[in-house]
Amino acid sequence: MNDVKRKAGEQLPLVFSHDAASGRDDLLVSDRLSAAVTIIDAWPQWPSPVVILAGPVGSGKSHLASIWKEHSGAVSIHPKRGSDAALTAANGPVLFEDVDRLGFDDTELFHVINSVRENGNSLLMTSRLWPMSWPVELPDLRSRLKAATVVEIGEPDEELLSQVIVKLFSDRQLNIDDKLVLYVVNRMERSLNAAQTIVERLDRLALARGTKITRSLAAEVLNELGNPASSD
Repeated sequence: MNDVKRKAGEQLPLVFSHDAASGRDDLLVSDRLSAAVTIIDAWPQWPSPVVILAGPVGSGKSHLASIWKEHSGAVSIHPKRGSDAALTAANGPVLFEDVDRLGFDDTELFHVINSVRENGNSLLMTSRLWPMSWPVELPDLRSRLKAATVVEIGEPDEELLSQVIVKLFSDRQLNIDDKLVLYVVNRMERSLNAAQTIVERLDRLALARGTKITRSLAAEVLNELGNPASSD
């Protein structure tokens, strides 16, 4: 089912892949991201073998994790019972994303952290929640997590969202009026995921209707996404 309802007579365009650039040079750095970017750039000279990026959905954790994974050659792991996560951690840097969403086995994550420490490797974890809020029952694991370096990422501000939207349109070879960008930013959900969704839907809807991306089109998409746009 199409994400955007199309009126009668609209043509569905061919859907091309518009992969947004996600390398280090494409990262838009704001105050809310500066500490996290600094720690990623500092690898392998980290203050501790384990670093945790904590922040809300759409705050940029995945982008930073992707940058670090490519730079460090890290392998993605999921420390669950019966996995070989600890063995993988003994052989090089490892990445465990969405910790609070995917969950983990206390003993296996404990072994992963020990393996990282004993072999001089690194572990990067991402989570919406701080580790003190994770459902950890193993005291030894709780102790290990307290020794980790935790970096908080806040919600994106209007300036960053504006920059992100302009960049996402640019990735699609589209130039958008600054006033339209501001109109969208003032009415959208404060997340990078929302920005990507809005840009994708606007692009596809404009192609389907054979029209430019306008304020009325933006209002339509915002309304459908649950961000009612006022008529001012």
